[in-house]
Amino acid sequence: MKESLSLKFLYNTAPGRAVLKVLVDPRVSTPVGKLLDSGLSRVAIEPFKTHNGISLEGIDVPEEGFASFNDFFTRKREYIVFDGENDHFCSPCDGYLTTFDIDENSTFAIKHTVYSLTDLLKSPKLAKCFKGGKALVFRLTPEHYHRYHFIDDGEIVAQRKIPGVLHTVRPIATEKYPVYIRNSREYSIIKSENFGLIIQMEIGALLIGRICNDVTEGKVRRGQEKGRFEFGGSTIVVLTRKDEIELNEKFIGNEDETPVTVGDCLGYKK
Repeated sequence: MKESLSLKFLYNTAPGRAVLKVLVDPRVSTPVGKLLDSGLSRVAIEPFKTHNGISLEGIDVPEEGFASFNDFFTRKREYIVFDGENDHFCSPCDGYLTTFDIDENSTFAIKHTVYSLTDLLKSPKLAKCFKGGKALVFRLTPEHYHRYHFIDDGEIVAQRKIPGVLHTVRPIATEKYPVYIRNSREYSIIKSENFGLIIQMEIGALLIGRICNDVTEGKVRRGQEKGRFEFGGSTIVVLTRKDEIELNEKFIGNEDETPVTVGDCLGYKK
C-alpha cells in the first residue's frame, strides 16, 4: 500500500512525531470530534467522497442529506445480507482480513509486529482461554462501511473498555509504534450459540477514532448491528477458542490481507 506524504511526515520525521503527539492528545481530538459532528463539517463530505472513490449505491441516504461529516462517515446500508447457515462463521464488517493462529505463548503477529494477547486483552486469564484458537484481524479503510455486526446469536457475558493513545492503523505506523497495544479498544466477550466463547474487539485510531457501541450487554442476534466507528482509522479483532472454527482455505495464512464484506462466510463450525 502506498502511504500518503502526511503519514510519512508524521511517523518518519522528528517534527512529524512532535505534531503527532499533539494530534492524539484528547484535548485536541475531542474538539475535532465535535466539529465533525456539527453541520459545518458537511463541506468536507464531497471532497472526501471523491478522493476515496466512495459510492453511495445501496446506502440509506437521508432525504435532507447527511447532517454532518460523521453522519456521512457512519452511513447505513439499506440492507445487510448475512450467510444464512448458522454453522457458517461470517465477517462482522467490511475490511481487509488477516488471520493468525494463537500459539502456545498466546501471542500473534499483526503488521510485522508480535503482540502479546495478554497485553491486548489486559487479562492473562482470558488470554489463556484462547490459547490454540484463531485471531481474525479486519482493517477498515476510509471507503469502507464503518458499522459492524454480531457474528452469531448469543449473549454478552462481559464488556471491557481500555483507554489508550490513538495511532493510525495504516501499515506505516507499525514501523514506529506497537499500534494495537497503544490504541484505545473495547471488547465484548460473547457466549455464542454456535462457536463457543468468542471475543469481538473494536480498536480506534488516529485523531478521533471513536468507538460507538450500541449494544454492550444481554442477548444478541446474528447480523444485529453492534456499533460503528466514527471518523478515524479502525480495526476489528475477533478471537475464537481452540477447535471451534475451521477457516476457508483462502483465509488461512493470508498475510497480504484479503478483502471481505460484512456477512461473508469465512469458515465453519468444527
